[in-house]
Amino acid sequence: MNEQPMRQGDDSPEPRRMRKGLYILPSVFTAGNIAAGYYAISQAIQGTASDPWHFDHAAKAIGFAIVFDFFDGGIARLTNTASAFGRELDSMADVIAFGVAPAILAWMWGFRMLPLAGDPDLRNRVIQLGAIATFVFLLAGASRLARFNIQVNPQPSNPGRPGRKYFVGMPIPAGAGAVAAVVHLVQGNPLQYWWLSIGWGVFVFALAFLMVSTWRFLSLKGINLRQPQNFRWVIVIGLVMALILFSSQYVLFALALLYILSGVLARLSFVFRRPTLPPPPRQDEATHA
Repeated sequence: MNEQPMRQGDDSPEPRRMRKGLYILPSVFTAGNIAAGYYAISQAIQGTASDPWHFDHAAKAIGFAIVFDFFDGGIARLTNTASAFGRELDSMADVIAFGVAPAILAWMWGFRMLPLAGDPDLRNRVIQLGAIATFVFLLAGASRLARFNIQVNPQPSNPGRPGRKYFVGMPIPAGAGAVAAVVHLVQGNPLQYWWLSIGWGVFVFALAFLMVSTWRFLSLKGINLRQPQNFRWVIVIGLVMALILFSSQYVLFALALLYILSGVLARLSFVFRRPTLPPPPRQDEATHA
């Protein structure tokens, strides 16, 4: 007989080391997420009207943090190495890279760099408004993460197609990406007019509201590239990457704006198309029926 001796692959040192390496790999991308967030903060506090490239570098760092965040979760799901430690570390990384970093960038770029010329009292009030708006953004992002961590199977208030995955409320990376996309669109040149800063504050408030809302936003986790029928997503992703390399300013801004509008339009569509139920019968009508 040509029977081979039994191999105890699961107990040998090599598979154990490989398994440990697989568990470490998602945390490596999470560490990259934290590093990108820290770099974004360091660049945002160095930015000035004469050195706007610091703001642009901060925006790019937030963009790289989004990429790291996408891969750490994807690799953990693909290799089945998700752990409680990894989830907690990922949440802390998201608070830094998608909460603190974009809040500081939004305040420094949109409010703090207003010119000294003009009404100083108006300038101070606009800066204070910016501090409130960016703090609300940070608080909403942290609350969004906390709600995501404790909910098992959250359902949006405006359900979508069955079988598709949705986020309940806009995810915090999308909110951070919207801030970064606007700053990158203008290559980091800070706002110089108080009325633009007020508009920027309204936009930041709107992002905070969308994050804590229960509106549905499409989840890319529903895309399974391993299925043969989803090969078209490979073409779409490749095309988007090529467009980003060709013109990152306009493409990233358009993507961020489209994602925000997708959630808003989905909510409005649900409100206007929701069937109206007949009013319940009155007590006297129910008695004589």
